[in-house]
Amino acid sequence: MSAKMHIKKGDTVLVMRGKEAPTFDADGKKVFTKGRVIKVLAKEGRVVVEGVNMVKRHSRPTQTNPQGGIIEKEAPIHVSNLMIEDPKTKQPTRVGYKFVDGKNGEQRKVRFAKKSGEILDK
Repeated sequence: MSAKMHIKKGDTVLVMRGKEAPTFDADGKKVFTKGRVIKVLAKEGRVVVEGVNMVKRHSRPTQTNPQGGIIEKEAPIHVSNLMIEDPKTKQPTRVGYKFVDGKNGEQRKVRFAKKSGEILDK
């Protein structure tokens, strides 16, 4: 089940669902858990986000980790639970695709934020 990935490595994403879902502060504004995408697992339709969905793993001593013990690391989260952060408004936004003029006059496909129209790809 390989979903069409609208998220790429290095994107800043906001968690919309799950144990890190948005909460409300004292003023009634939504507070999102935010993180940078470290790894994309396209075949599973999941991504690993920095500081999100932390799990504890028990590891035995090895040469690389002679101490062993309990290690806390990020687990993959399903792509449907995430939204890209709009670079202009810092709010969650959907992703659209359009063609823009690139180098040498050729067209290139880029992602853009639906809320502000800002281009996400460099």
